[in-house]
Amino acid sequence: MHPTVCPLLDGDRLAGFLLTAVPGDSALMRWAFDQYPRAIVIYDRDGRLLRINEEMAQAIGHTESEVRGLRLTDFLQGLTYEENEELILRVAVTGEPEYMEHVVKVPGETTAHAWAVDMFPLKDADGQVHAVGLEACDHSLLHGSRERLALLSEARTRIGTSLDVAGTAQELADVAVPRFADFVTVDLLDAVFRGELPEPVPYGPAVLRRAAHLSADPQVREAVLAIGELHTHPATSPIARCLTTSRAELHDVTDPEVVRWLAEDPTRAAQGRAYGTHSLIAVPIRARGTTLGAVLFLRHARTPAAFTHDDLAVTEDLVARAAICLDNARRYTRERGLALTLQRNLLPRGPTPHSALETAARYQPAGGGAQVGGDWVDVIPLPGARVGLVVGDVVGHGIQASATMGRLRTAVRTLADIDLPPDELLTHLDDIVTHAAYEESTDTAAEIPGDLGATCLYAVYDPASCTCTLARAGHPAPVLVHPDGTAHTIDLPAGPPLGLGSLPFEAIDLTLPEGSLFALFTDGLIETRNRDIDEGYNVLLRTLARPDQPLETLCDQVLETVRSQPHTDDIALLIARTRALDQDHVASWDLPSDPAMVAEARKHASSRLSAWGLDEAAFVTELVVSELVTNAIRHATGPIRLRLIKDQRLICEVSDTSGTTPHMRRARLSDEGGRGLLLVAQLTDRWRTRHTPSGKTIWAEQVLTP
Repeated sequence: MHPTVCPLLDGDRLAGFLLTAVPGDSALMRWAFDQYPRAIVIYDRDGRLLRINEEMAQAIGHTESEVRGLRLTDFLQGLTYEENEELILRVAVTGEPEYMEHVVKVPGETTAHAWAVDMFPLKDADGQVHAVGLEACDHSLLHGSRERLALLSEARTRIGTSLDVAGTAQELADVAVPRFADFVTVDLLDAVFRGELPEPVPYGPAVLRRAAHLSADPQVREAVLAIGELHTHPATSPIARCLTTSRAELHDVTDPEVVRWLAEDPTRAAQGRAYGTHSLIAVPIRARGTTLGAVLFLRHARTPAAFTHDDLAVTEDLVARAAICLDNARRYTRERGLALTLQRNLLPRGPTPHSALETAARYQPAGGGAQVGGDWVDVIPLPGARVGLVVGDVVGHGIQASATMGRLRTAVRTLADIDLPPDELLTHLDDIVTHAAYEESTDTAAEIPGDLGATCLYAVYDPASCTCTLARAGHPAPVLVHPDGTAHTIDLPAGPPLGLGSLPFEAIDLTLPEGSLFALFTDGLIETRNRDIDEGYNVLLRTLARPDQPLETLCDQVLETVRSQPHTDDIALLIARTRALDQDHVASWDLPSDPAMVAEARKHASSRLSAWGLDEAAFVTELVVSELVTNAIRHATGPIRLRLIKDQRLICEVSDTSGTTPHMRRARLSDEGGRGLLLVAQLTDRWRTRHTPSGKTIWAEQVLTP
């Protein structure tokens, strides 16, 4: 029986036609019934067949004489036929028509057919039901078109729900199996997984990596290739050819092209024979003019119907939709990789060794790594054996946030290099952000600059005095844990976020016992949509109240305890354990403002270096002390303080009450002075001026010979 697309006749109209056509002319009545172009059956009230026409006889494969007096389930088996028989009996009882659709395999044919069945009562003039009529219409073409449209509609909602390349490929396989194909493989060019734009595929073997596969048969779960495995497809394979030609291919396994391919791939050929593979479609994955990979659709023995040209058109449309989603995922992978690379290069690569502090840091992007943001931490070595600690948070995610973070981190390091106190550093940083935001707003008035509203906390720890000076710009307050385990939040004035401008920042000084823990973090650690910030602080304080643990272990415990649930904001965490500089390595002297004290200062320095076993540094140190003390006596007023610090380097500091910053200049031949700082700069590793509340300090560092 050939499938026919037909509008179904109304059951009452058909019954009336059968009962009233040409009264008394039995021959015409018989011709009308037997030659009616639809499959028709008449059942009695008990569901037994009374009459079938020629179309129905061909459809069921039995003549009328063979089935007369039988029920439908007596010669046709299956759940669908049992449901059909129940509906027939219901029509006989209720006198109301029924309708159903079902798909069955026609005897003698390899294709399954979709049937639309109308069941209607045959009544007399008094409305008494005497029989039940049934008309069946083969609407396989219409059903197939509807199924294909439903498949494409489902693809629009199920493919592309994530921006993961392998996940998107698996979604394509999930949509196609089992409703369209028995087995699907998705292979991509290796560059796609890295987010790169792949090169055009030349003619010849194609090297692809398996992104996803799925089988409708549980016994075929293991494919020839594993997920993530790289494979070279021979030039004779449909996959390699469709990549080269950029056209989809439809084949039967008996086609010469497929036979040659399977001869070169015995493993795949053996698997195809084992599962009865009979037809396939290979479709290139192309998006925005670029080939990303290929999809292979297979049908096994469980689906007798082979792929048709209509199916080929469906696969092309299906893969075209998935290709855009895969390319979007590739682009996202590339952008996120760039952001991660940028951020990784801008963030500290590991713990910064320093005699003043032991540190450990962690950074976690939002969503378990799905997005890269602008949070950062930093540890900055400062003169005088001091160290600067920084934590900052930039609004937004992606490359823009990472670039903004890099700009702010560089600015903080630059300002820290000139030894600004924390409150002044944040003031200068706020000016930088304000000016940058203004410049960006003039170029793109519709966009909000990413650094506008950024927050930052800057702290300076001095191991010689065990004091810490810190200030913050709209950032969460840090946590201090004493050596006995007592933990509390530091009461630090919040200050405005960066970018508001013209608002002051306030710094405080703390004395930290040696062995104290100092925790700096961004708000993503303690604040979530489902938890108040105070609750987050309480959990953090309880977790940190074990200061004797290794810092790396403590960082992991904090992340596991405080952020046990998926987070939507980045997390930056820096934990530092304070150390005190050995007082035997620090020597200081108060000197009157008298030129005669220069020789005395050299003598103090020489004797201290001899006690430290640094006699080889005595000549340079005496010269540096002489020049710096002389400059202080000549250009400043009030008491002068000389301090030597033996750390990883030898540091010489001369402090006075003048706020004037000395500048190095090149002296002319006729000048009597101006060569002191030039000598200091040439003989030491570096020198700078640091302003203090009472004046300034000029310091110079020397590298100690091991």
